[in-house]
Amino acid sequence: MKIFVFGSSIVSSYWNGAATYYRGIYKYLARLGHEITFAEPDAYQRQQHRDEGDYSYARPLVYRPGVDLDRMLEMASGADVVIKHSGIGVDDDELETRILECQPHSRVCFWDVDAPATIDRMHRRPEDPFCKAVPQYDAVLTYGGGPMVQEHYASFGAQRYCSVFNAVDPDTHFPVEPQRELECDLAFVGNRLPDRESRVEELFLCAAAMAPEMKFILGGEGWGGKPLPANVRWIGHVPTGDHNRINCSARMVLNINRASMASFGFSPPTRVFEVAGSGACLLCDEWPGIEEFFVPEKEILIIRSGEEVVSRLRKMDATLATRTGVAFRTRALRDHSYSQRALQVQEFLASLLCGDGIGPEADVVQESAA
Repeated sequence: MKIFVFGSSIVSSYWNGAATYYRGIYKYLARLGHEITFAEPDAYQRQQHRDEGDYSYARPLVYRPGVDLDRMLEMASGADVVIKHSGIGVDDDELETRILECQPHSRVCFWDVDAPATIDRMHRRPEDPFCKAVPQYDAVLTYGGGPMVQEHYASFGAQRYCSVFNAVDPDTHFPVEPQRELECDLAFVGNRLPDRESRVEELFLCAAAMAPEMKFILGGEGWGGKPLPANVRWIGHVPTGDHNRINCSARMVLNINRASMASFGFSPPTRVFEVAGSGACLLCDEWPGIEEFFVPEKEILIIRSGEEVVSRLRKMDATLATRTGVAFRTRALRDHSYSQRALQVQEFLASLLCGDGIGPEADVVQESAA
């Protein structure tokens, strides 16, 4: 099938946390024989911070915000399926309604990569045109969210729904030799965002202050003006190609969800699977549904406070950390690969094109902690 996508960026991870997700989904859909066109705006300096890599599996189209939308929508109307992802950053409101112009020739889907934020917006602004648009989409897909997100979208009239979780791409994230300049006891990579910052302070910065004898590395944009403990080194934006080097050079890696994602649960972020692919030992903040993806204590370590982070660092030796990382990677490759996610999407979209009566129960939380 021909699939035309509007998204933030597939060629750049700069201020674009969904890049790894897009790449995994669309690369493996392309490997199944589907033709992917990915339209992304020239915005937020992403085109000036492109990641190294081959993204030819999806034909990338860079358009000028507010100028090229008519042309992009005309091109999209020739596709079998047209997808509008959330959080593009420019022209979102216009695209959310105008993309419906591609019907009835194309099936039109909204694919939410930040469902908690979108749902909050609809509840706060019932007059938002998107609220009226939701029932007109042929389907809503989400990057995660599980039962709670499904229920909210059903209440807004979504015709069909499917959760497509993050996963690991073994072509991109894999074990590498540690590098001395990146060696540390704990690494955290994440942009500075309002609903994450307090959690980073509690779980990472406070932990560093309590363990002055240890070394911590902080990656991500926006932390330049933040007061940091003396044993924390900020390394700025971390391109996708550097994730393996950081993950494999740290004794442990920390994942911290944004507050909204942690509250809704069932939304393991790309960072979890990036670390899994590298075989590193992950400390992860708690969120509903985590046990549906990985076995706590065996494959992933759950922490709830800065004190627990420090306790893990002080009590867990390198041998046990390595064993946990190997189990983490083994589980991810077995049950959470993007090739599996692409098959799920292919089946869902094929049913959509055939007009099968797939209702909200199409949401699938397939994984178990067996």
